[in-house]
Formats: sequence, structure tokens, C-alpha cells
Amino acid sequence: MLIIIIFFVLLGLHAYGNENERETDKKKVFVFELKSDIDPRTNRKVKLAMAEAEKIYADLIIIHMDTYGGAVKDADDIRTMILESKIPVYSFIDKDAASAGALISIACDSIYMAPGGSIGAATVVVGGTGEAAPDKYQSYMRSMMRSTAEARGRDPKIAEAMVDEKIEIPGITKEGEVLTFTVSEAIANNFCEAQVSTIADLLSHIGWENHELVEYEPSSVEDIISIFLNPVVSGFLILIIFAGIYFELQTPGIGFPILASVIAIILYFIPYYLTGLAANWEIAVFILGVIFLLIEIFVLPGFGIFGVLGILGILTGLTLGMLPNDLFDFTFVASGKLFTALLTVLLSAITATILLFTIMPKVNSWKAFSRISLATTQQRADGFTSSIYSIDLVGKEGVAHTRLLPSGKILVDDELYDAYSRGEFIDRGDRVKIISAEGTSLRVRKIDPIT
Repeated sequence: MLIIIIFFVLLGLHAYGNENERETDKKKVFVFELKSDIDPRTNRKVKLAMAEAEKIYADLIIIHMDTYGGAVKDADDIRTMILESKIPVYSFIDKDAASAGALISIACDSIYMAPGGSIGAATVVVGGTGEAAPDKYQSYMRSMMRSTAEARGRDPKIAEAMVDEKIEIPGITKEGEVLTFTVSEAIANNFCEAQVSTIADLLSHIGWENHELVEYEPSSVEDIISIFLNPVVSGFLILIIFAGIYFELQTPGIGFPILASVIAIILYFIPYYLTGLAANWEIAVFILGVIFLLIEIFVLPGFGIFGVLGILGILTGLTLGMLPNDLFDFTFVASGKLFTALLTVLLSAITATILLFTIMPKVNSWKAFSRISLATTQQRADGFTSSIYSIDLVGKEGVAHTRLLPSGKILVDDELYDAYSRGEFIDRGDRVKIISAEGTSLRVRKIDPIT
């Protein structure tokens, strides 16, 4: 019995070892899609996907591609990641790999194309107009295409002809035509290994029958980031930013409004920063705008250059943070994206202003609001006396020692008192008259100068 038991145990261990060996023999194939415009968000996606492939020790990376191109800078970053990858990278062109897509495909170790697919047309164009970009951009793209093709053993002249219409290659392309290959043409000129219909066909073609397919799925953090990149959500955050700043200026000290505004600023900029849209200098412009506005409100009298610069800085920082511009260079920014960013920021600012001056004064009268806020007033006629100031101060005149926005301090008979206006703006140095002494502050009104 003991011998029989030992025999079956050894048999089980042997079977377990063979099973593990079979699992080890499986090739791990990592797949991610590139089916949108090449921009900073795509750049981040590829970076995360490549890192994930390394983390799971993938044997092969396949890029499932269908794109008309995009930003040259981001395409260059992706190209570099592929060229430096320790894991072989294959491109499966499912219909189109134009412009930046062609550059990325040529950087791959092998290229496979679906029936009806095409690769080429890599001329750099201006965003929004579709016109050819200045020659300095074309020259940069030509050099990248040449060097990338050389690195992968492909004809650099053909790669350059996909950018420059002036290049003529006998039997392949004529002068005046930007080169674009069909599947058969790409195969004939070593820019495609074979025509396949699916990724499964691709793996079958290279003899990888025993494999494990792993598809890239963005993490929950990336899903959250994509939500905050939605223009509607961005617009709502901008509304909170303006509302928070306004309400904080209406009340002394640091409280919930400014905290809400700061949180909204963080939630607004971080997603755009992580995806490469918001640069450090754009965030700096926004912060500088806020500083200028605070200087105008608390330091300088009236409303002048600092106020204008502050508003412009805030609006500029919020707008540019949504766009893939290169230090005010909008050459490759589509006009539609620029319009969407401007419209989002301006509409949110206008909406915030309308809400603040029309709806907010009526909040106290809402039944729902009365449940969470004490909106009733306790009148002196009803026997309530909560003032810390003497009734004798009512009717006296003084000078605004600080700006009243509407709260601040006034100087009466060489004594400082906390005071607030009836909602009007009172500048430092303006004459005021005390009209009531209820609560912990004096209520005042501005005395118009006699002309």
C-alpha cells in the first residue's frame, strides 16, 4: 500500500511538473490599441502600456493600429520608446497608419497589415487647416523617417518619400506625389511582412500557436483622469474655482470657499498635467494671474493693470492647460480643440458670474437650503441684542482703513472697528457712515463726496 501511495504521489508530481512546463512554454503576447489621434494622451497611454508589458514579462508587444496621425513631438516620443524596447514590438495596421502612424509603424520590428490597409502620407500639416507645415518641420520629419527606417533595416529613401513629395523613386513613386503604400506595395518594398486579417492570424503566421494573449486595460486611475479631461467636467471645475475665490473675498479668514477653489484647481490641472497637456509654465501663468488679482484687491486701490493682468493670467492658464501647444506655438493644434478650450473657459467664467450675482442672493429663501443653514435673523425689536458695540456709534462718520469687500476695518475717532458694507465696494480712504451696530461688526455705507 505504501509503495502504491508513493507511486501515485510521484505520478501526480510528474503531471504537475509537466503542466507547469506547458504553462511556461506559452508565449505571452501583450496587445494595446492605437486608434486615435497621436497626442499627449496617446503618448501617456503607450508609456503605461509598454511599462505594463515589461512588468508581466511579455514575449511580444503588438500595437493594434488605425490612425491618421497627430502631433510630431508625441509621435517621436512613442517612436523612441519602441526603438528602445527590450521586447519585440509588432505593428498590426488595421486599415490606416498615416503620418505619425507611419513613423510609429516603421519603428516596430515587424509590420503586418489587414486587407485594404495603407501606410505612408507622412507630410507634416498645420492643425485645423490641413496645409503643409513650414519646411523646418518637414525636414525634422524626414530625418526621423530616414533614421527610423535605417534602424529597422528598411529603405530610408522610401521612408523619406512618404514625407517629401519632391522625391522620385523609379518604379515606386513620382515627383509631386507623397508616397503611400497599399498592402501589396508595402510587402514588395519590405515595409510589411504579410497580410493578415486578425491578430490571431498574425500569431499563426509567425508560428506562435501556444500563446497567452494579454490586452492592455487602463487602470481605474486612468479612467478617473479621462473623466476629468471631459470639457463639461473641466467647465464645472472652473465654475467652482471662480465661485470659491469670490465667496472667500466676501468673508474674512480662510474657510471652505477657498478650500473648495484650491481642490478644484488641483482636480483641473493634475489630469491635464499627467497627460502632458498642461506644462509647468502654463500652471505658473495661472498662479501668477491669481497673485496679480490678489495684489489688485488687497494692496492697490481701484482696479487697474494688475487686475487686468490677473484676469488674463487666470483665463490664459486655464485655456492653455487644455491644449497641446508648444509655448504659444499653435501650429499643430486643431482649430476645433482651440475653440473648445476657449469656449469652455469663457462660458464657465460667464456662468459663474451670472450665478454669483443672480442666484446666490436668493439662496437663503430656499427651503432646502434652510435645513443646512441658519437663514433667519434675530431683530433688536424682538429683544435680541448681540452687538458688542454701543448703539451710540450709529450715525457717526469715519474712514475706511482697509478695503471693504464687503468686510474690512474702519477708523472712527482714531479707533479701529470691524465693519461691513451693504454689498457695495468701498475703497481704502473712502468716507463712511455707520448705519447699524448689530452683530460683531458695524454696518456702514459709503458717503458720496460733495461736488
